[in-house]
Amino acid sequence: MKATIIDVAGEAGVSVATVSRVVNGNYPVREETRKKVQLAIDRLQYLPNIQARELNMQCSTSIGVVVPSLYNMFFAEVINGIEDRLQSESYSLLLCCAKNDSAKEEKCINELMSRNVSGIIVISPNTENVETKFYDRIVKQQALVFINSYVKIPNISYVSNNEDMGMRMAIRHLLDYGHKKILFVRGVNSDSYRIKETAYREVMREKEIFNPAYIINIGEGNSTHTVDNTMYKLMDMLLHIDVTAMVCCNDLMAVGAVNACKKMGRSIPMDMSIIGYDNISLSHFIEPKLTTMDQNMFALGSNAAELLIKKIKTGISKRVVLDNVLVERETTGPCLLCK
Repeated sequence: MKATIIDVAGEAGVSVATVSRVVNGNYPVREETRKKVQLAIDRLQYLPNIQARELNMQCSTSIGVVVPSLYNMFFAEVINGIEDRLQSESYSLLLCCAKNDSAKEEKCINELMSRNVSGIIVISPNTENVETKFYDRIVKQQALVFINSYVKIPNISYVSNNEDMGMRMAIRHLLDYGHKKILFVRGVNSDSYRIKETAYREVMREKEIFNPAYIINIGEGNSTHTVDNTMYKLMDMLLHIDVTAMVCCNDLMAVGAVNACKKMGRSIPMDMSIIGYDNISLSHFIEPKLTTMDQNMFALGSNAAELLIKKIKTGISKRVVLDNVLVERETTGPCLLCK
C-alpha cells in the first residue's frame, strides 16, 4: 500500500505539519528533525501528493504543451528541448495533441487551464484560432508562449526560426547549382507554409523565373499520410510539368518527394534535386540522405520553456528569433539538364 504523509509522521515521531514543512521546504526545520523525517521518507518510499502540495502552496508546477501532431518528429524534438529546460526548474509537463484541428486545439487549451497549469506552450498554433481572436481572450487568463507563429498578439511570448531567411537560403542553394525550374511543395493551415511560400515567390520573381504552376499544396503536412500523399501528388504532377528541383516545407514532404522520384525512375540528385526543411532524424536515415534546413528544434523548445518561466515569474513577454542552417547531404547537386 502506498505510504501517506501520516505514515511518515508516525515513523519519524513528528507531526504531519513538520513532515509537510520538510517536503515543501517552505518553513525552517531543525536539521536533526529534517534528517529524521528524510530517513522515514526513504524507508517508506513515500511520494508526496503533488496536487495537495500545489494546493497548499497555491501554485502549480505543471506546464501545458499543445502540439498539432505527434507524427512529425519535429514536434518530438522540440518537446525534448522544452522538457529539458523545465526539469531544471522542477516543472512537470502535460502534453496535449490537437490533431491538426482548430476545435481540438481550443479543447486542449481549455482542458489544460482547467488543470490549473502555470503556463502553456503552443507549438505552431492553428491559424484559424489565431485569426478568430481565441488566443486574445486566453492570454488575459493564462501565461502563453507560441513556437513558430507569426501573427503577433500582445502579452504572448514568441520563439521562432527565421523561416523567411531559411527558405531564401534553400532556394538560393538550388539556384547556385543552376536550377531554374524549382517546384515549391507546401501544406495547409500553417503560418510557416505561408511565410515560406512568400519567400519563394519573391526570390523567383527577383530572378524572373517565377511560375505559379510550380506551387503544389499536398494538404495536411504533419499526418501519417503526409509522405504518401506527397508522393502520389508529385508522381501525377511530374507527368505534366518539367522541373529539375523541389524545395519542400518540411522533411516529411521531402521524403515523399524522394519516394516519388524513386518510383518514377528519376535519379537523385542527377535528374532531380530535393531539399527539405527541419532536419528531423528521418533526414539522416533515408537514402540518399536528405539535404535540409536545420530548424534548431531543441533550441526552439528550450528557449520557449525559458520564456514561459520568465513570463510566469515576472509577467514579461519577449520574442526570440533563431537562425536556420543549411545542412547539405546527398539530395542536391548541379543541374545537369541546364547545361
